[in-house]
Amino acid sequence: MLREESASGTGFLAEVCRDWEAATKPAVDAGIRVVNLRFGVILCATGGALAKMLTPFRLGLGGVLGDGRQWMSWVALDDVVGVISNALANETLRGPVNVVAPQPVTNREFTKTLGRALHRPAVCPVPAFALRLALGEMADALLLASQRAEPAKLLASGFPFRFPKLGDALQHVLG
Repeated sequence: MLREESASGTGFLAEVCRDWEAATKPAVDAGIRVVNLRFGVILCATGGALAKMLTPFRLGLGGVLGDGRQWMSWVALDDVVGVISNALANETLRGPVNVVAPQPVTNREFTKTLGRALHRPAVCPVPAFALRLALGEMADALLLASQRAEPAKLLASGFPFRFPKLGDALQHVLG
């Protein structure tokens, strides 16, 4: 599991994260409390990754991406709002904070759970080569990369996740 203090990864997204966090160093050096929120896949039915998945899944065309073994660190939008509020109010939080649910899942598990939530089969896999043809190197960075993050600082601070389990989060988000 990747915690806030884990070594950073490689690739485009890891680079962006490192650069963004390095840009806050002058504020930290000036004695200002800085909280760097590191967001996982935010579950929202009206935008982002989940919204893009809904049409194919509702049509019964959803399936695993690549081999489906890549880890997905996700979080419900309601919990994101709660974390932001908590980060503003909780003086003990500082530095990097993983904004992800405490139970990451593999892409295969995510696919099955989303299919169940929509009452649709999820049996149409999308091979890695097809994703790379369609999206180029961004397929590897966004869809095929594995990231199993743990919200260690949030858990240690006692943050009360409303939706720690994927099935419950999807039921809520999809209404």
